[in-house]
Amino acid sequence: MNRLANEISPYLKQHAENPVDWFPWGDEAFSKASEENLPILLSIGYSTCHWCHVMAHESFENDSIAKLMNSNFVNIKVDREERPDIDSVYMTYTQALTGQGGWPMTVFLTPDKKPFYAGTYFPPTDNHGRPGFSRLLESISKAWQENRSEIEDQAADITAKIIQSTESHAAHQTKLHREVSDQAVEALSNIYDSDWGGFGNAPKFPSPANLEFLLAYGSLEKTASKHATEMAVNTLEQMLSGGLYDQLGGGFARYSVDRTWLAPHFEKMLYDNASLIKVLTQAHQVAPNKSRFPEVIHETIAYLEREMCLQINAEEIAFYSAQDADSEGIEGKFFLWTTAQLEEALGMEDALIAAKVFDVSMSGNFIDPHNPELVHRNILTRRTSISEIAKDLQIENEELSAKVNLIRARLFEVRKKRIPPDRDEKVLTSWNGLLIGGLAEAGRVFENQRYIENAEKTAQFIYRNLWVGESKNSKKHLMHIYAEGQAKVLGQLEDYSYLGLGLIDLYKATGKQSYLNWSRELFNIILNNFHDEKASGFFDTSTDAESLIIRPKSIYDASIPAGNGSAAKLGAILGRYFNNDHWLNTASEAASLAAASVQRGVSALGTSLQAILHLTGENQEIAIVGDPKDRRIYEHELARSYLPLMLVALTSKDEISTHGPLDIFTGREASDSPVTAYICRDMVCNIPAKSINEFKTQLAELKNNAS
Repeated sequence: MNRLANEISPYLKQHAENPVDWFPWGDEAFSKASEENLPILLSIGYSTCHWCHVMAHESFENDSIAKLMNSNFVNIKVDREERPDIDSVYMTYTQALTGQGGWPMTVFLTPDKKPFYAGTYFPPTDNHGRPGFSRLLESISKAWQENRSEIEDQAADITAKIIQSTESHAAHQTKLHREVSDQAVEALSNIYDSDWGGFGNAPKFPSPANLEFLLAYGSLEKTASKHATEMAVNTLEQMLSGGLYDQLGGGFARYSVDRTWLAPHFEKMLYDNASLIKVLTQAHQVAPNKSRFPEVIHETIAYLEREMCLQINAEEIAFYSAQDADSEGIEGKFFLWTTAQLEEALGMEDALIAAKVFDVSMSGNFIDPHNPELVHRNILTRRTSISEIAKDLQIENEELSAKVNLIRARLFEVRKKRIPPDRDEKVLTSWNGLLIGGLAEAGRVFENQRYIENAEKTAQFIYRNLWVGESKNSKKHLMHIYAEGQAKVLGQLEDYSYLGLGLIDLYKATGKQSYLNWSRELFNIILNNFHDEKASGFFDTSTDAESLIIRPKSIYDASIPAGNGSAAKLGAILGRYFNNDHWLNTASEAASLAAASVQRGVSALGTSLQAILHLTGENQEIAIVGDPKDRRIYEHELARSYLPLMLVALTSKDEISTHGPLDIFTGREASDSPVTAYICRDMVCNIPAKSINEFKTQLAELKNNAS
């Protein structure tokens, strides 16, 4: 066992029995490097990363390679999900040096943390066009011993250039205007795959932030609105018909290695599934005729509740971060099927139907280069509609649908007997914040109280376990990670912004102003502890956080939404709820950092583009005043309409008595009617609607007059 056995990160614990003398990131490692004049080998990954597992098995479990590492380096292992700030800093360098990034990330540092060489995966010996890890270690150790001062000068120069480049880019603003969104849609259209959906070539990522932006843009009456909606809806349809979506158990894998969404790397991440639940719910509002959208939403939530939920007590739950790609050391083994396995599970007749429904063939559609002896295996997909298959089989659609449901249930039960992939059982504030928003929105739209209650229970978990006592600059602050009963790592911008946005969705689903007030409190901390007072925008880390060689500021979305864009969106929405021009101006300055990059980086700006829509669109508001049980019919009617830029405010006499009225409710308290609804433009309202029919009429007029 090495020092990682004492860590709470599941990823770090995976390496606790390596022969490598691993250190966690911390003073002990850096002191050793300084005292012994050794370079640092920094390895960054995450627990469900397929290539991280490959490099671990090939190199970190190899005694001879471990000996090279231990003799010549101080070896530090970092979980990128536990420390996204460290990951961001050194990914910036890795991408600058190599032109690409990814995990595992392998970076060589001086004892004062400055990088001088980097890469991602290295095979143990020369292969895949990459140098062997053993040879690389020997070369770098030799260079360090013979040319240390030159390497240190080079590292200092590289670090200075990274700082200069980062500050220059983070200070580059473009004035916000409505045309920025038009330009973004045009740029996305230029890289859109009209056949298979998505943007660019393989590998393809779900990029839910881009889809949410396109749907929101599509709600506006603009020349490109229809095409924007079509791009989003088609992309979602193609994704959920392929192997990216688990056709038996629900849930989405992280990305597809091919253009057609067929073959994923099988790991399932909470952040993807949380965000896709929300964007699919919005797509259902836009295209209610797409029957698979609600089906997939409910199946994905069921997957999270069944396999990813940490039940604390009746009032608190949280959701684990990820599920692995590998089981029994083989990628995708849990999820793949041969025709023989179908026949054994279902019998010949139903196996033939299953093969048609799930596109299973004798030859298979999945090849594992690491296990070439495993053949004839299939990823399940749903490329052909039930009606087409029913016609081919000469049976009724309803009969086939019922049979498919039984087949799926049987295959799911058979699959449950297999050895499942491992699960990363850490809880991240940020990713749970995303899920709070997804569950709240799905609960609101589908009138599913359990989804809303689970969102509330997740918020309660964070409030009790990750929203803790005093730090230097704020009375309360968030922690980033919870595992083994401990909260660890100061909250980062993603924690505050994702949770803040999720709480707004939870307010819209419940009318409980306490959620909106907590979101406001989080944004005040963002302003005090994360805002760049010299330039603009928001840093990823707090003023209280550990000082790294650079203080990162995330403008571009990566696998998760950019912290800067998320904070800008949060400020844009809260600025309207609380009538605060300073918040709106600060949000505009932050969003303008992304506006300057629309032409060259549009596919990674979806979150900021959503903020820009909120900041540049016409202000519209809907306020509904009444007790929750009386309001419900109005809320259900409102939930049928997709109004992404609308400020929705709900309250009751009890809420106003407890929290005071928001500005939008001033002078608009409940009248002689049990419920009064106001539809407004820039706080100038129509005649109050005091019946559901009046509300429906005004809502229809609003949608018809959209601009």
